[in-house]
Amino acid sequence: MPAAHSLLHLAAPKSVAPTSTLSPAGAAHLRLLPSRRPQRLVTSCSSAHPDLAAFPNPNGLLVAEPAAAAPIDIDVATEAELRENGSRSTRRTKLVCTVGPATCGPSELEALAVGGMNVARLNMCHGDREWHRKVISSVRRLNEEKGYAVAVMMDTEGSEIHMGDLGGAPAAKAEDGEIWTFSVRSFEAPLPELTVHVNYEGFAEDVRVGDDLLVDGGMARFEVVEKLGPDVKCRCTDPGLLLPRANLTFWRDGSVVRAKNAMLPTITSKDWLDIDFGIAVGVDFIAVSFVKSAEVINHLKSYIAARSRGSDIAVIAKIESIDSLTNLEEIIRASDGAMVARGDLGAQIPLEQVPSIQQKIVKLCRQLNKPVIVASQLLESMIEYPIPTRAEVADVSEAVHQRADALMLSGESAMGRYPDKALIVLSSVSLRIERWWREEKHHEPLELEDVSSSFSDKISEEICISAAKMANKLEVDAVFVYTKGGHMASLLSRCRPDCPIFAFTNSTSVRRRLNLQWGLIPFRLTFSDDMESNLNRTFSLLKARGMIKSGDLVIALSDMLQSIQVMNVP
Repeated sequence: MPAAHSLLHLAAPKSVAPTSTLSPAGAAHLRLLPSRRPQRLVTSCSSAHPDLAAFPNPNGLLVAEPAAAAPIDIDVATEAELRENGSRSTRRTKLVCTVGPATCGPSELEALAVGGMNVARLNMCHGDREWHRKVISSVRRLNEEKGYAVAVMMDTEGSEIHMGDLGGAPAAKAEDGEIWTFSVRSFEAPLPELTVHVNYEGFAEDVRVGDDLLVDGGMARFEVVEKLGPDVKCRCTDPGLLLPRANLTFWRDGSVVRAKNAMLPTITSKDWLDIDFGIAVGVDFIAVSFVKSAEVINHLKSYIAARSRGSDIAVIAKIESIDSLTNLEEIIRASDGAMVARGDLGAQIPLEQVPSIQQKIVKLCRQLNKPVIVASQLLESMIEYPIPTRAEVADVSEAVHQRADALMLSGESAMGRYPDKALIVLSSVSLRIERWWREEKHHEPLELEDVSSSFSDKISEEICISAAKMANKLEVDAVFVYTKGGHMASLLSRCRPDCPIFAFTNSTSVRRRLNLQWGLIPFRLTFSDDMESNLNRTFSLLKARGMIKSGDLVIALSDMLQSIQVMNVP
């Protein structure tokens, strides 16, 4: 057993070579360097395709089973980063990529995984279930055969008012002064010129002449000029690009008209079928659109538990409406995480309020120990252009500075011309701001709320807070946590220590789920209740693969033993 130090006799902090101070402004000087494709290190079995026994599972997916399980599993891209840059230089902020026509092929998905994608998001507004099944199968096969650990998130469509599919067209341009028809009638492709189908049957009854109609949170704006039965004639006042199934909101006298939206169900009949599909194929996260209350979240979690005993599927609440903000804390407490969907949210509240609302949600999620994703229009210009605007870089920097768990690409990765470059921008900016934060010693005095429901959990919570403080003061290289269900790793992530957290779990699904949380590097490792044996085995395995070295200072804890150990790697 390596020499361990008690809490009263701690090892002296290591001397750290002086480094130059970086400022956030440095993020503007961005070099888009191509990611190098990592090579999987195989220890106990070959990764060649013929050595994999493929078999169908009950969900209809083709799963590749290795001939023999490796003694320890880590995402191959993360392993390459650890070997090349060391543990303290790894990226802490996680990256979510929406998969679409531009990135649904196996080679495109692998390129995203190489670039640092932690979670692949599937938007159920687009594509049929067979298309989504193929994408999920490709992601799982990529994990099995190439050594990645990409999780899968399914995003429900929800019941808010939105446009149709534009008759199969990828987009339509609305020019200033044009008269467009928004109709509840169903049309066969091709659609009549300057015509859009609306999914809400009461649309023509609810709008009034003079109302403002916003498409996708203001990407285009129309004024209602005439109502003719099921058709609403609108004049374009702010030209823009109309995308399939874009969200629609209408404003009257300076306020969003939401009375009818509030009466629509959060989860529609289509959503329930999509949720059944997600349970069957084993997605890791289900994101629920336009959540209005905690009751909906609790109902869905009960449904998942009844349909899939022992399921690890996490429920993410999308905060994107006034109703969500009204019941914000109860929704976040009920959920397993939250998404700040700024596009739709910005269509229902004044734009100038969105930044402060984002900060409030991020802070509340951290207080309540729930991972939070900042989403929508982070790098919108990169749908068409190979570099971001300076304002977009500043926006990403602020989200990282707020210590959000994850950042999400939407159209940039789903249908953009430069998905790989957009991902590189998110990764590069995250690394730069995180490094600046550490070097400036910005240990914010955030008082974390007690989230424990039992005395035992309270002890674990206090241990994690103490371990994080010690890690910062001693400048340790990593915190090791052995966790069966992931809870203690989550508590450590909440504390945002300077060093990465090596989270060891024996569950493949828990490992993928931890991929969404700040600072966690999840490993799959079979371990026992004997911490001495666990540490010796872990040190041996990680040293053999070049991820740690002798002399590294680590703090170790587990959800089996309520204690903290500080030691140097032998």
